[in-house]
Amino acid sequence: MPQLAFANSFWESYDVLDKPVKAGVRKAMAKFQKLTVAELHADKGLHLESVDKARDPRMRTIRINDFWRGVVLAPDDGSDVFLLINVVPHDDAYTWAAKRLYTVNTATRALEVRNVVAIEQLTPALEKAAAAAPALLLAKYSDTVLKELGIDDQVLRAVRTVVDKPQLEAFGTLLPEDQFEVLQYLAEGFSPEEVYRDVVAERRPADATPEPVQDLASAITNTASRITLVTGPDELTDILDKPFAAWRVFLHPSQRRVAYRVSYGGPVQVTGGPGTGKTVVALHRVKHLLSRSPAGRVLLTTYTNALAAALRENLALLLDGDEEQLARVDVTTVNAYAHRTVTELGGRAPSPIGDREERQIWQQVRKRLDLPWTEQFLAQEYRHVVLAHDLRTLDDYLAAARPGRGTPLSATRRKLLWPAVEMFTTKLRARGSLTHLQVCAEAARLLVAAKAQYDHVVVDEAQDLHPAQWRVLRAAVAPGPDDLFITGDPHQRIYDSRVSLGSLGISVKGRTSRLRINYRSTEEILAWSTGILGPVPVEDLGGEGNDSLAGYRSLLHGRKPHIGGYGSEQAEVAALVERVQDWIAQGIRPAEIGVCTRFNVLLDRCHDKLVGAGVPVVRVKDNLGPDTDGVRLATMHAMKGLEFRAGAVLGVTATVVPFAREITPVEVDGLQHETDLLRERCLLFVACTRAREALAVSWSGTASGFLPVHG
Repeated sequence: MPQLAFANSFWESYDVLDKPVKAGVRKAMAKFQKLTVAELHADKGLHLESVDKARDPRMRTIRINDFWRGVVLAPDDGSDVFLLINVVPHDDAYTWAAKRLYTVNTATRALEVRNVVAIEQLTPALEKAAAAAPALLLAKYSDTVLKELGIDDQVLRAVRTVVDKPQLEAFGTLLPEDQFEVLQYLAEGFSPEEVYRDVVAERRPADATPEPVQDLASAITNTASRITLVTGPDELTDILDKPFAAWRVFLHPSQRRVAYRVSYGGPVQVTGGPGTGKTVVALHRVKHLLSRSPAGRVLLTTYTNALAAALRENLALLLDGDEEQLARVDVTTVNAYAHRTVTELGGRAPSPIGDREERQIWQQVRKRLDLPWTEQFLAQEYRHVVLAHDLRTLDDYLAAARPGRGTPLSATRRKLLWPAVEMFTTKLRARGSLTHLQVCAEAARLLVAAKAQYDHVVVDEAQDLHPAQWRVLRAAVAPGPDDLFITGDPHQRIYDSRVSLGSLGISVKGRTSRLRINYRSTEEILAWSTGILGPVPVEDLGGEGNDSLAGYRSLLHGRKPHIGGYGSEQAEVAALVERVQDWIAQGIRPAEIGVCTRFNVLLDRCHDKLVGAGVPVVRVKDNLGPDTDGVRLATMHAMKGLEFRAGAVLGVTATVVPFAREITPVEVDGLQHETDLLRERCLLFVACTRAREALAVSWSGTASGFLPVHG
C-alpha cells in the first residue's frame, strides 16, 4: 500500500483553499490510501500523470477536481512513499512542477527543493553585476567550507553573485531550504563552526549514513522538520481536519542569534514591530536558559492573564511537554507575581481596587482639600511621579524631577499637593485596600530585603510595564549575567507607562537587538496599519530616545485591507455578519477569525447578530482553549498578543478613537495630552495588526482621523 507524506509547502497552500477544494483534497487522499502502488499508476480517477519537460522526472500531478491538481513527488526506486507537495490550479500545476527539483542535502541528509529553472536563468546576469561590485556578501568563505556545510555546485555558483543580505533574502524562495538557512546564518555573522552546530548537526539524523541516501523514503524520514509522514487513514483524517502549524517555532538566524547566545553580561532588550517573533524569541530564550542550568529557575512574565496563558501553552509545545523543565518555569503576570509576593513575604493577601474606585477616591480627596487640580491630574501625578520614582516623603517629592509632565509645579504648589497623596493612601489603608501599582511597590520592597527568587527573568510585552512593576522584576533576580531578557514594542504601548530602565538598575547598553521582518501579516495589511502611527515619534522601551519602524517589512503578500464606512451602526454590523460568513465559506475556521470593537456595547451587538445568523462565537475574556470553536470577540485592549487569519475592527469613529475621556485636556497638561493621543493611535495599530491574511476596518458616521484611508 502506498504511504503519503505531506511537505510544508502543501500545508501552506491547503490552509488557504476554499472549503469545496479542501473537501476534494480529502477525498483524493482517502482514495489514494486505498490503492496499491500498481493500482495507483493505473487508476483513472486520480489521474496520476507525469509532468512534461519536468526537471525532476519523479514529478506527478493528481486530479482534485476539474480546476485543481495536486503535485506529487513519486518514488522511482521501488519504495512506496509519495510526497504531496502542493495544490495548484490545473494549468499552473504543470508549470510549477516542471521548474522544481528535489535533491538530498549532502550535509543534513534532508530532502530539499529548489526552483532550478529560475536559478539557472538568474545566475548569469547576476554574475555580470557581481563582477563590478566592490564586495560580495560571502566572499570570505571558501568553496570547501561552503560545501562542507551542504552547499552544492549550482547554489555555490549563485552564492558567489550575492552582494548583500537583501539580495540573499530575495533569493530565498528559489534556493534549497537547508542550504538557504546555512547562508542566512553565515550572513548574520555566525562562524562556520557555529553554523555546523546549529543547522547541520541539528538537522542531520544521529544514525545518518556516511553517504547521502538516494531513496525517497529515507530522505523523507530524514526531513521531519518539513515533512509529515502519515501512517494510516485515521491519522490522515485527523491531520487534514486541523489547521497546520498553529504556532510557529522556526527561528530566523537573526532571531536565533539573540535567543541562543550562550550568555549575556547583563540585561538584554529585544524590540520589533508586531509579528516579528519577539514572543517566540522569548520562549526560545527560556528553553536555552533551562538547558544551561539544570537546576535554574526562570520567571517568564507578561502583562495580562490571557497572554500568560498563551505563553504557558506555547512553552509546553516548545519543550515537548517536558514536565521537569516546565516545573522550573513560573509563567505569570507581573501583578500576579507581586500579589503572591506580598501574600507570602508580607503575611497578608492584598485587596487591590480597580481604576473606577481609584478615580472616585481621588475625587473625594480633591473636594475635601479644595485643590485647584482635577482628580485626573492628581491620579496621573501620583502614578507618573510618586509611584514611578518610589517617593515616600514630601522632601523626596520636592527634590524629584517630573519628566513627561507638562504642567510645572513650584515647591509651594508641591507642598499644596502632597497632602492629597497622604490622604489618598490613608483612605486606602483604612479600607484595607491597595492599587495594583501599590501592591507592586510593596512587593519590590519585600523582595529587596529577601533573597532573589529566580536565576533568570524573561519579560514579554514589556512596553506596558510601569516603573513599580519593573522594580518587582529587578528585585526578583540578582544582577549579573543573563538576569533579565526583555522583549517588547513601544509602538504597541496601549497603557500609560513611562520608564527609564537605566534609573531602575536595568542597563541594556550594548545588549539591544531590533527585529524587522514581520512573519504574521501580509505587506498590504502591514503597510496600511503602520500608516496609523504616521509621523508621530514613539519613545523607546528604556526611555532613552525614540524607536522607529524604519525597515519593518513583511515577506508575505495578499489582498488589501477593506476600509469602509456605513450610514448606520446597524448597517455596519450587518456587513460584518456577511463578511464573516464569506470568510467561513472560503475555508477560514470561525476560531481563526477575530472581531474587535473599542467598547462592549458594540461588541454585544456584533455577538447577537452573529449568533442570530448561526455563526458560532466566543469571547476572548472567557480564556477558552484553542480547540473551542467560534469567532473570537474582544475589545481592542484584549486583542493584544493575539493573531487571526482574518480580523475585523468595528466602530472606528471620530468620537471613539480617540475617546475623549481618555485624553487629558491640553489646558490640564499639554505633554500628557500628546501622550494620550499617541496611546490611542497605538491601540488602533495593535487591533489592526492582529490580522494575518484579511483585514476589514469599518465605522458608521464620521471616521476616526487616525485612519490612513477613509474609504
